[in-house]
Amino acid sequence: MKPGQRPGQEAIAAKGRFAAFKWLILRRAVQAAVLGLFLLGPLAGLWLVKGNLASSLTLDILPLTDPYVLVQTLVTGHLPETAAVLGAVIVALFYVLVGGRAYCAWVCPVNPVTDAAHWLRDRLGLKGGMQFRRGTRYWVLAMTLVVAALTGTVAWELANPVSMVFRGLVFGMGFAWAVLAAVFLFDLFVSRRGWCGHLCPVGAFYGLLGAVSLLRVSARRRADCNDCMDCYAVCPEPQVINPALKGADQGASPVILSAQCTNCGRCIDVCSKDVFTFAARPDRREDSKTGAARDSSLRDAA
Repeated sequence: MKPGQRPGQEAIAAKGRFAAFKWLILRRAVQAAVLGLFLLGPLAGLWLVKGNLASSLTLDILPLTDPYVLVQTLVTGHLPETAAVLGAVIVALFYVLVGGRAYCAWVCPVNPVTDAAHWLRDRLGLKGGMQFRRGTRYWVLAMTLVVAALTGTVAWELANPVSMVFRGLVFGMGFAWAVLAAVFLFDLFVSRRGWCGHLCPVGAFYGLLGAVSLLRVSARRRADCNDCMDCYAVCPEPQVINPALKGADQGASPVILSAQCTNCGRCIDVCSKDVFTFAARPDRREDSKTGAARDSSLRDAA
């Protein structure tokens, strides 16, 4: 990325504006569709889905339960209904397949807020900010479970911005606006991607859930990388890229294996060389001629 150039400009020039934003556009469409399905009932009387992201019933047949909420419920000492357990198993299996933190990028209604804060932060040229250890969110996750055990209630759901947004959309936003504003301002002025990247216990939980997920982003054409750094600039978890992109000499897989990858697809969008793609794990294939030549030399040496 040249000085003063925004991430993705090379991709727009190379493959067109739509191709440089297609996964972002699809994510926004999915997020809007999820919200729309839940709001059809209370706002239009069409109850395709009843409930919210914590617990719902689709078409009066399919139960879906947030497994994080189920874990909190179990910690309180209360036994959930069989339908709730079944719903949690279904959701857990789904995110094991597609990547746990795909929830953060594709479903969570707070994600557009934090993305907007990051966009504005870059436009204003704001640098620095509060730094957190990578494990902070897991401590927050642990504390939500401790509080649930001590109070006998799923206390986190009272403060969870996601839950507050859903309640607010149906009954009036009220205080939920203040919570969303606080998250936005925190990410804008205090810490780059601070909420989703360092503090949110929901993201921490789904990261654990997707540690062995099958659908991953692969730097399959990493030999074609021109070091523009656009992928690092747009990635909400840029530390996950390096082992897959730069680890070829050490024989590292081109797959981004970190559970913190949100499978958002932005690295795929902004890469003018089409280095990245979605792939099923494991994936050690490299599509470029350089990568193929390197694999051949490694086999000959063996």
